[in-house]
Amino acid sequence: MTIVEPIEVTLAVAAVLERLGIEYVVGGSLATSLHGIPRSTLDVDIVADLRMGHLQGFVAALQTDFFVDSDMVKDAIRRRATFNILHLGTMFKVDVFVIGADELLTTELARKQRMRVQAEPPAEVFVATAEDMVLQKLLWYRAGGEISDRQWSDIVGVIKTQGPRLDLGYLRLWAGRKDITPLLMRALAEAGAAET
Repeated sequence: MTIVEPIEVTLAVAAVLERLGIEYVVGGSLATSLHGIPRSTLDVDIVADLRMGHLQGFVAALQTDFFVDSDMVKDAIRRRATFNILHLGTMFKVDVFVIGADELLTTELARKQRMRVQAEPPAEVFVATAEDMVLQKLLWYRAGGEISDRQWSDIVGVIKTQGPRLDLGYLRLWAGRKDITPLLMRALAEAGAAET
């Protein structure tokens, strides 16, 4: 049996979303690996604008290769919440965050960028921007009690790798709105990107 890599699983789900006309953006550790320092990941996070009208087509398109619970998906769409699907061949998990009222996630989806995630054959998906990943990782870091070295390393890695390409104004704006300015300043300083 061929082992399907996380990128291939992500591409399979993204292809279904695109075919159904569902807006999405890949986030999480896969996105921070693309913008920063690559590392292995046990799952992939996808933000998607799933609606009830997409339910049947989404489940039907995935059910051959994935474990996907139609009732769980329906409930997540109704509540604008999260559900997961599992690739049957590898048990690799995809967490799908159904877009709701969160203004930052809505902005992240609007700012998405097309990125190449595989060289041969060439393949691209929509990925969250480096700035949005710094902000999301800072929020996850805070929610986890500010103890995850892995999350912090992802944040600092993206800032170091992106350097002057980062939109610091955007980061400052959203850090203020989400009450994470001290964490952002600490991460910028540690990455050697502190503002003067």
